[in-house]
Amino acid sequence: MVLTMATANIQTQMQTTSRARVGARASSSARLSPRTNSNSRSFFGSKVSGGRNSSAKTFTRCRRRKPVKPVAVIETPTVSQTAASYSRNVLAIILGGGAGSRLYPLTKKRAKPAVPIGGAYRLIDVPMSNCINSGINKMYCLTQFNSASLNRHMSQAYNSIVGGGPAGRGGFVEVLAAQQSPTNPEWFQGTADAVRQYLWLFQAAERDGIENYLILSGDHLYRMDYSDFVTKHVESGADITVSALPCDEKRASAFGLMKIDDTGRIFEFAEKPQGDALKAMMVDTTVLGLDDARAKEMPFIASMGIYVFKTSAMIDLLTKHFPEANDFGSEVIPGANAIGMNIQAFLFDGYWEDIGTIEAFYKSNLALCESGDKLKFSFYDHEFPIYTMSRFLPPSKMVDCEVKDSVIGDGCVIRHGSRVSNSVIGLRSLIGSNCVIEDALIMGSDYYETMEECELLPGCMPIGLGNGTVVRKCIIDKNARIGHNCQIINKDNVQEAMKEEEGYIIKDGIVVIIKDSIIPDGTII
Repeated sequence: MVLTMATANIQTQMQTTSRARVGARASSSARLSPRTNSNSRSFFGSKVSGGRNSSAKTFTRCRRRKPVKPVAVIETPTVSQTAASYSRNVLAIILGGGAGSRLYPLTKKRAKPAVPIGGAYRLIDVPMSNCINSGINKMYCLTQFNSASLNRHMSQAYNSIVGGGPAGRGGFVEVLAAQQSPTNPEWFQGTADAVRQYLWLFQAAERDGIENYLILSGDHLYRMDYSDFVTKHVESGADITVSALPCDEKRASAFGLMKIDDTGRIFEFAEKPQGDALKAMMVDTTVLGLDDARAKEMPFIASMGIYVFKTSAMIDLLTKHFPEANDFGSEVIPGANAIGMNIQAFLFDGYWEDIGTIEAFYKSNLALCESGDKLKFSFYDHEFPIYTMSRFLPPSKMVDCEVKDSVIGDGCVIRHGSRVSNSVIGLRSLIGSNCVIEDALIMGSDYYETMEECELLPGCMPIGLGNGTVVRKCIIDKNARIGHNCQIINKDNVQEAMKEEEGYIIKDGIVVIIKDSIIPDGTII
């Protein structure tokens, strides 16, 4: 790179001293393409893009001048080059969470990161795509419950992108399930314990130049360039950097809050403080980059549960200082602060949502149906895309129906007379005639069913919604079979109900139809 830039600078100076009237755009072309010969044609200016003789005459005149003495040019890396260099030395560790009880029954047959979202994606696609878009291609996902579908999804969706493949990126994606061993006879006891149990494997990555661990959560919805995060961590000389979300007083009490000094160093933590304790956690968020007006609106910073650890700091904390600690947020990081480690805050001033509960998950999905200024997060971003598994499905087919403010996944069929509004319809969904779907999340199906397969079931009830069914404010998990003329509307406004034997539960007033359930004709919920 140094030689190329030196050659470019020498040729630029030669063109400047020549008597040839070469335009500024031609000079720019020469700088960008120092190896272009005189016979080539340029699109940047007629003075250079003429015929063979014209170009030869120009460069002959240059040679009559006194040669310019070559000058060594030392290239200073740009910010993007620096960030990319740092990202190559990062190992991402995505924490899949525990049993996912807050998202139950969506986690009854799958790990939490494998829960479908947005009609075509899974929760794990968000941190995975953020990593890929940030230049990080070495990733582990830790989980201990129902990891089969998660493993299948990740291997089919990502190994060709980050692995050897055509791009030759040399990365990897692996799911690490909890396991018992002579030294660790217990299952994962928390976020820190999960990392500790596989620390022997992560340390092996140091031989490949890994210098920092990026700790992520598998149940957040956001779009973030981690390279900026890692760059701040490296250049500040921090042992740990915590991604911080600015928030107002109304939201602050629901998070773990932090206080910082005028250098951005964290020196105090408080878990969901109230009253005077909450007010004591106010900070000057202009230190992290907010303008004065927004800093007054949002004088608190909350931990997002996203961290960068220097590898040596992680090993010391988990094996020497706090070998019994189970959680990063409440034990390890406050403990690191107590022993004097340098812990920095990194401001993330964008959309971020923890979707670890049924209510938050439901609202985040329906928010994807918004448009204009109301749309806070979108999957339609070609510069920073969210990746997922290629399924090669046909386009969706809508026959004489009405669809308003909704997201429709691939491979769906919506039949005549049906009305869909403010809803997310997932892959391979089959909606019968004259159905009404309002404020609903329908996850669709894992496969298309043949008539022979359907006839194996009593009554041959197909996957999808039967004719005349009304669905309102509910979540219908995959492969559910809803009969004709059903009403899933929570007609009694029940807030909590466990009806697993009947194929559904109600949480926060939201009806959730369990995966693979059968709801008979005429059922009213």
